[in-house]
Amino acid sequence: MAEAVTILAVDQNPRNLVLMQAFLEKNGYQVETAGTLEAVDRALLGRRAIRLALIDIAGFDRGIWERCERIRDARIPFLVIFPQQHAALQEESLEHGAQGTLTKPLAQQQLLGLISGLLGEEEG
Repeated sequence: MAEAVTILAVDQNPRNLVLMQAFLEKNGYQVETAGTLEAVDRALLGRRAIRLALIDIAGFDRGIWERCERIRDARIPFLVIFPQQHAALQEESLEHGAQGTLTKPLAQQQLLGLISGLLGEEEG
């Protein structure tokens, strides 16, 4: 059996990270979590091969965009999540390399479909 894909979940809210980790693990993914910009840096230098990142930008300063660019430069696809539909944030996310954006609350099946599509997985 193939090793589970590792997804980097970035969120400044610890409760949201716990919920995202539990959801992703329940669906067969390994999860690396990062609640600070420094934790994102460590995750990118870590030993796990991250295949996808989910980045909730709420609460982060503009340094989050630099991390998005580092993730893009590492050729890791990522989605940016924010609390409400915001055209300027959506545009900025795409400018910094996001493959797409999502607004909260997240629809679980939509999220799984996007993850599967970005990872090139077959949907069963």
